[in-house]
Amino acid sequence: MPIFYNLNFFIEVMGESAKYISDLFNYSRRRTIAVKVGNIEIGGDNPIRVQSMANTDTNDTEASVEQALKIEKAGGELVRFTAQGVKEATNLEAIRSELRKKGAKAPLVADIHFNPKAAEVAALYVEKVRINPGNFVDRVHTLNRFEYTDEEYQLEIEKIRTKLLPLLAICRENHTAIRIGVNHGSLSDRILSRYGDTPNGMVESCLEFLRICKEEQFLNVVISIKASNTVIMVQTVRLLVARMNEEKMNFPLHLGVTEAGDGEDGRVKSALGIGALLADGLGDTIRVSLSEAPECEIPVARKLVDYVSSRIGHELIVAKDSGCVNPFVYQKRATCAVNGIGGNNVPVVFMSQECEHSVLSPDFVVSNGEIKGRKIYSVTTLDKLKDVEDGHKYVELTFSDLTDEVVQQLSDDVVVILSTSHKNGIAEQRAFFHALMERKMSNPIIIKRTYQDSDIEDLQIKAGADFGQFFIDGLGDGIWIEAPNVQPSQLLSLSFGILQGARVRMSKTEYISCPSCGRTLFDLQSTIARIKEKTSHLKNLKIGIMGCIVNGPGEMADADYGYVGSAKGMVNLYKGQTCIEKLIPEDQAVDKLIELIKANGDWIDG
Repeated sequence: MPIFYNLNFFIEVMGESAKYISDLFNYSRRRTIAVKVGNIEIGGDNPIRVQSMANTDTNDTEASVEQALKIEKAGGELVRFTAQGVKEATNLEAIRSELRKKGAKAPLVADIHFNPKAAEVAALYVEKVRINPGNFVDRVHTLNRFEYTDEEYQLEIEKIRTKLLPLLAICRENHTAIRIGVNHGSLSDRILSRYGDTPNGMVESCLEFLRICKEEQFLNVVISIKASNTVIMVQTVRLLVARMNEEKMNFPLHLGVTEAGDGEDGRVKSALGIGALLADGLGDTIRVSLSEAPECEIPVARKLVDYVSSRIGHELIVAKDSGCVNPFVYQKRATCAVNGIGGNNVPVVFMSQECEHSVLSPDFVVSNGEIKGRKIYSVTTLDKLKDVEDGHKYVELTFSDLTDEVVQQLSDDVVVILSTSHKNGIAEQRAFFHALMERKMSNPIIIKRTYQDSDIEDLQIKAGADFGQFFIDGLGDGIWIEAPNVQPSQLLSLSFGILQGARVRMSKTEYISCPSCGRTLFDLQSTIARIKEKTSHLKNLKIGIMGCIVNGPGEMADADYGYVGSAKGMVNLYKGQTCIEKLIPEDQAVDKLIELIKANGDWIDG
């Protein structure tokens, strides 16, 4: 008999804040304060803002202005520039001046790492400054300190206050907002020593800075907490909101999946992570971080926001939280194994027809309403289910079908195909899972959605947002996407991509690649293309492709191999978290990466 977990345990530990949102089943935006950033506001009753980041050298005024104009023309509402040092921070004044002369109105954001002085200078010229708690005070990861006494730890907090207060004073005087932006890949040694590389550590890293802002009554603050792993990203933001609720904070949230990649992978991973949180009403501004031209991020972000926001005013869903899903820790729902579905099996892929694909193939193909000769029953034909021999049975249901009479007919050998046509389909399907868990039922569930889209990007965004939350939460034993206007091979790739993006089934090489920015030390897009060309046939490998060392080694922490910019035109290669070779000329680095993979026995001929 499967074991069922209950959230009551976590509520006892954390209090009612374990309920990070008040209603799992009916969409509404989380209420936050409104933060003014130039001519716009983030949070409050304002729409969800979309933004991007330039990848130009911030010292190059002309190129930076040109790119910012492209971002704004595409619909970007904020534009971010990296400011590695005081020189770059100072030049933001010239960039801003030129942009305003050309009629551009989007507020500018300075991205700061390691350099509080650069933040203080940038705050004079831009509308928002982003600082990273992991390196605002702590220069680099040393990992030399593994323990801090309480007194030593408190002294480190006082160092934060000493560094932060001058910036708050400048921002207050110049009406400049701050984003406190935590990255999974750049936690400080102090946080790692006490909390480890965990969601709790990421949250505490953010709260240390937020508490100082609150004590100083500086509330013009937006917060973000990001990771390249969608599961960690979603769980950590939820935990942050729960902890803010506990401490009576309501700052607006900036959402993003770091190092999401390009093409389908980048769109799907972003839709999975950001979409799962937007669906719960969390998030006030987003950036879709693609390893592509910055202006390409904006239409993707806009489509995602518009799709989730279309649920406003949906028909009420009356459902009960079973308390069986811990939103902060992954735990796969315990189910019976039926014909290779559920139990300890990886989630399966259903397709409505056979299709040709060079690498992938569906696990189950539905033909004429049957699966391997077994008919799919509906709520209207359930009375015939009793005549089917034992072994495996299939029933397609919606949440509204789940009456006590229907439940009595769902024996353990029944696989449920869960469909929906509700305007807020993700919440209605979630209600079905909770209804079954409340009854301690262990039937495997295939999540099914039907779309009429013909544009593959639209489908990637919608399906990623609709399916991701379930697999991130350990719910769902399979995926079935129906889209008659899209090529079957594209549907197959998308289905496996969603499962991989949610970290529940590996089917291809995964590339953890950052969006380029002014810190990038090589041509990111062409490099990704070259690496993919040579390695895409390698299954079950993760390869990190990082433009610089600021977040690179940390964000690709679970990658098998890493390719990281270390100096202009130079690359460091990693095996796991260990740097194997340093300062390899860029024109040799891809071949050296292949040699490294071969030397470790992970290469197969394509």
